Amino acid sequence: MHPFPRCGSAMLAMFVALSLVACSDGDSAGDDSGGASAPATATIPVTREGCNAFGNPPRELLALNDSLFNPTCLPNGERMARHTDAEGTVRDACLYEPDHASTDNPLPLVVWIHPSAVGTDISLAASNVRAGLETADLSGDPDRPGFIMVAPYGRVTSRYYPFPDNNFVPGWDNWYRQLAPDGGARTVNGESMPQNVDAATIDHYLDAVLASGKVDTDRIYLMGWSNGSAMGLLYALNRPEIAAAAIYSSPSPFEAFNDPCTQTPVRRPPADDTEVQVFNPDLPVLHVHNDCDIGGICPNGVLLEQTLDTQGIGGFDSILLNTAVNETEGCLDICGTDPTAAYEGTVDLAATLGNLPGYSLGVANHLRWPVGYTGTMFDFLRDHPN
Repeated sequence: MHPFPRCGSAMLAMFVALSLVACSDGDSAGDDSGGASAPATATIPVTREGCNAFGNPPRELLALNDSLFNPTCLPNGERMARHTDAEGTVRDACLYEPDHASTDNPLPLVVWIHPSAVGTDISLAASNVRAGLETADLSGDPDRPGFIMVAPYGRVTSRYYPFPDNNFVPGWDNWYRQLAPDGGARTVNGESMPQNVDAATIDHYLDAVLASGKVDTDRIYLMGWSNGSAMGLLYALNRPEIAAAAIYSSPSPFEAFNDPCTQTPVRRPPADDTEVQVFNPDLPVLHVHNDCDIGGICPNGVLLEQTLDTQGIGGFDSILLNTAVNETEGCLDICGTDPTAAYEGTVDLAATLGNLPGYSLGVANHLRWPVGYTGTMFDFLRDHPN
């Protein structure tokens, strides 16, 4: 990254500010800092039919099914005021606070992004994350135990996931990747590209919790599971206020299954639609996943780590678990070897049966939260404040 534009030494010597105005353009092509702002206007060549500058078109809402799913926030949670997103969909979120949370005693905040197919209520009941609400050490301060947690709720859309998780149940859109950190639209190739509505919904509820004054803003963390991990990672990589992320069993939000518009995350402005810039590229990430996972996604988790490392994005740590929930090394080949997990099972049920280890043992592993490693995830978050 150059501190000044390369427009000629004479102009720079005459007047630095004038050179900045005269030489800047919407693309900022020389900027590889991955800073906290995105140009409002940019040109990004689109090279693939059916794709756009941010991957796939926004996933379409299945409104009838979506109306059937709402969180209760039980036990001990508060259902936050409903919010209508930019597409007109009514959204929900749950808020969980320890009794001692106050403006005089600000606490860390965990943003919980639930898996697809099961929402906030079931995923928190199946994990022990909420059990640490009063006592977990995410602050490093013995006088400030516990944390606040906000859990936005997804939508029912079509997804590029294996049957039966491709439709009809709530989840998140990590395939349309316009997540400018200011939460706004961007004009790309002369077209207004709106913010990802799921990201904007997370923003809305995060802002509402921050407005209470009870949050230690240096310790805003993200946790997720499955599709929630993919969406959560994509979100956290584009929100500098997120200090760190600890996720479980995540497919790559950039390249997994039958996604027709995969993208490589980069720190700099993208060369074309096969790349997407992220704006919180130094995010520390801990990924806990399984050596045999649903649909054969263990190699996809390895690919995700390798991609981020190659691009200099994130401080990525991973823990690989076997079926006995002990740490191990290497994915089990019988559960799938394709780094993108692009198997026939993403298309129809009969082909799914052809990968029985991935869709039996892998499903069983995927659906159990690694309760013995929640403390490890908390420790990782605590050790990585902003």
